[in-house]
Formats: sequence, C-alpha cells, structure tokens
Amino acid sequence: MDLKLTRPICFFDLETTGINVAKDRVVEISILKIYPNGNKKSKTWLVNPEMVIPDEVIAVHGISNEKVANEPTFAALSKEIYAMIKDCDLGGYNSDRFDIPLLAEEMLRAGVDFDMKNTVSVDVQTIFFKMEKRTLEAAYKFYCDKELTNAHSAAADTNATFEVLKSQLDRYPELENDIKKLSEFTTRKKFADFAGFIIIDQDGDAAFSFGKHKGKKVDEVLEKEPGYFGWILNADFPLYTKKVLTQIKLSKLNNKLS
Repeated sequence: MDLKLTRPICFFDLETTGINVAKDRVVEISILKIYPNGNKKSKTWLVNPEMVIPDEVIAVHGISNEKVANEPTFAALSKEIYAMIKDCDLGGYNSDRFDIPLLAEEMLRAGVDFDMKNTVSVDVQTIFFKMEKRTLEAAYKFYCDKELTNAHSAAADTNATFEVLKSQLDRYPELENDIKKLSEFTTRKKFADFAGFIIIDQDGDAAFSFGKHKGKKVDEVLEKEPGYFGWILNADFPLYTKKVLTQIKLSKLNNKLS
C-alpha cells in the first residue's frame, strides 16, 4: 500500500556516538524523502561528531573514528539537511524518543531554529510494538518477509523502516493511511519538548514531568519560583527543552504586558 500524502514525509535514521540525547552526536544520517506523487529522494551523510566514538558503539554500527575523521561536521551539513526536511513530516523507527530529539539538539547547536510546531511524526516502532512487539529486524522479516542485511547501517535501517510502514498499512485495515492519524496512533504521551521533561497535562497545559515540581503546571511554577527557570537553563538539559521552556516564559510575559 502506498502512503497517502498531502505533503512530503522524510524517513530518517541516525547513527550516533551514544544514546544520551543532550550529549551524544550524529556520525551518520540517512534521509529518504517521499513525495505525494510517489517520487523518492535519498541522501546519506557521514558526519564528524567532534568527539570520540566509544569502542562499544563502534561495535554496533561499525563507524570508526578514522572513518569520520575527515568528514564534515554536523554544523557544516546542517543547512543542507534542514533544506531536505523543511516543510516535511517525519518518520522513523524509535524516532519520537531518540532520533528526532537528537536531531533537534544537533540543529540547535548549529544555529538552525528547528521546530516541530507544524510537523507531525510517525514512529513505526510504536505501531510495531502495539501490534506485534518485536525488533526492527524481526519487523522486517515479519511484515516484508525479508532479512535485514547490514543492520545498523543508517541507509539500510531507513529503507527497512519505510517498507515496514507500507506493509503495516496493508496488514492492519484499522490503520488509516493518513500521516496525521498515524502520528496520533504512534504518540505514546503528549510532550511539549522531545525529551519528555515537559508534558501536556489533562487540561492541555505544559507541566513538569520530573523533580520536585513533577505534575505541576510550568507557568505556575515559574510564577512562584522564577529561579527554577534559571536553574534549568544552566543545568544539563537538552537545548530543545530549554527552548520550549523559554517560549512558555515569554508567552506568559507577553500576556501580562498585553
């Protein structure tokens, strides 16, 4: 089944130096862009992460420090990458919890004002886990009856993810072939940021999901304890979390002034 698209969607996969969204960096990114007319465009970049790739991580994806030593940095590639995904929806495997948050961090470090306000995302892993609860290799075998060779290669994983989603649409008639509906289906919880430090509560308001103010509305905490905002900005939180918190604070300030 082909995807019904009203605008392009970019399936993408990152290979990185580790799994810490705030600290780790991209070493490879692959993007498969699908247009509403069915045309495709793909691009893969190796990236110099400007930090050492640990041996245990190299053992997983096979990208050594020597392999990326002379490759461009993410900052150098950021405009080209952003141009490819701009005004597109996003798709991936575990992308909502890892790839999109880490991509946002890299973009913001590079000075690109990356935002998801007008973008929806489809996490193929969530569909799979809700329906079958397996790994990407098992998903590829189960849905497509193919062996995933060269696993943990960004390009191989990206193409496998795209094929799995199309097969999921064929298998499950209850899944609507609509990117926004698929995004809603794959959303585990509503977050204001990517990393999950700021959630959307039952009232539709931003609330903290951690620490001493867990469950409390952000604007109320900032009103009663303004120093908490400064602490978060100076602490080791993801840049996108800090950006969202700043937007909430500025919005509240503007409402007071108006």
